[in-house]
Amino acid sequence: MRMRMHARTKEVQWGVALLRMTVGAIFLAHGLQKLLVTGMPGVAEFMGQVSIPMPMASAILVTAVETVCGLALVLGLFTRWAAVPLAIDMLVAMTVVHLPGGFFLPNGIEFTLALLAACVSIGLAGPGAFALDNVIGGGRESDRTRAKAA
Repeated sequence: MRMRMHARTKEVQWGVALLRMTVGAIFLAHGLQKLLVTGMPGVAEFMGQVSIPMPMASAILVTAVETVCGLALVLGLFTRWAAVPLAIDMLVAMTVVHLPGGFFLPNGIEFTLALLAACVSIGLAGPGAFALDNVIGGGRESDRTRAKAA
């Protein structure tokens, strides 16, 4: 049996944009928290405690990824490229830090799993509406065509 899906392009593009901007804001906030509140020594100390190799370099990398790629998602700039390191960030956090805590919060994987799925979805779907990629041509041709329809 074959099912047909009829997505209304305008609504789908706005839905993707809402997801992209929300997920981007979450990552941006977490990156800025690491940078401005916890500080690199504190983040590196935590990374060392959970056996992440090269804790200071890893702390700098994770903070940069969450801040820069989070902002990129908010703006819809290089969206597909920004989603990849964020997905990797969540995969590592989920398996190294949260998996021993089970599924449910406060220590489980549910939040990191949701962010991982969102990043993969954004990477597959593209930027959606209201994105700089649609203006500068950073998305695929099909993304720009769909955005124009919105």
